[in-house]
Amino acid sequence: MTESTIAPAEVGHVACIGAGVIGGGWVAHFLARGYRVTAWDPADDAAEKLHRLVELAWPALTELGLAEGASRENLTVAATLEDAVAEAEFVQESAPEDLDLKRDLLARIDAATPAGVVISSSTSGFTMTEMQDRCPTPQRLVVGHPFNPPYLIPLVEVVGGESTEDWAVRWASEFFEVAGKSVITMDREVPGFIANRLQEAIWREALHMVANGEATVEQIDASITEGPGLRWPLFGPCLTFHLAGGEGGMAHMLDHFGPSLKAPWTRLEAPELTSELRDRMVDGCEEASGGRPIPELVAERDQAVIAVMRAMQQVRGTR
Repeated sequence: MTESTIAPAEVGHVACIGAGVIGGGWVAHFLARGYRVTAWDPADDAAEKLHRLVELAWPALTELGLAEGASRENLTVAATLEDAVAEAEFVQESAPEDLDLKRDLLARIDAATPAGVVISSSTSGFTMTEMQDRCPTPQRLVVGHPFNPPYLIPLVEVVGGESTEDWAVRWASEFFEVAGKSVITMDREVPGFIANRLQEAIWREALHMVANGEATVEQIDASITEGPGLRWPLFGPCLTFHLAGGEGGMAHMLDHFGPSLKAPWTRLEAPELTSELRDRMVDGCEEASGGRPIPELVAERDQAVIAVMRAMQQVRGTR
């Protein structure tokens, strides 16, 4: 298959297949960014629910700032899947997490969508290699994994499958950036992608703690919202631990706290802290921080935490 004949920045018409919580969130996002959107979902009450979801999301999207030409009137709900994708310049699939359903649906979408149009899946955990094996032109299929709600959370993780061609991954990543998303283009397929695997690790440990009577739901949530969650909006877990090492950064942190990885703090097994892994973490933190000194990063973190705390105080004060 040849590459797309339309540039990511020239896309004006998006098709959303599946209009539940995730698919409807995508619809709201694309409408707010000024796209014409055609949606399709097999449920009898899909159109009614979709319009209601968009209505609920619109005040938040308006506060964030609507793109020029953004309008809820740009939404069309098609009678068939084939009608929905007939004139699409990009397709986002958001069907339930059922592998056989995904395989069959993506094959139908692929067969009906004009040549060269990139097709993206919102799957939460399946790899594109698993899903594209029934498609007539699998070269153009990618994963575009969002975070709920897609109209509000900027992250989308992009990765192709074994049959996906590089141009499709590059095109999808650029399109999502043009469409206002924060994009991670993954280097390789990993079930659950990056963010879901990290989120799932916390979730599983939380379930263990509740099941064993070690903590309550309220305590677990407060441990994040009043603890590490305040630091993560600016620096994620890696740079947060980089700062935990003081002036020695990640190198000192790993050398000092590395042995605790073998302590039975969680039900997850830690990898061996080899010299190679240590160096990759140290070098990665230096790259992620842009080589800025620790005191500068600490000051930036502190300002971000204060801003988040003040924002949360304001939100809680309006309850």
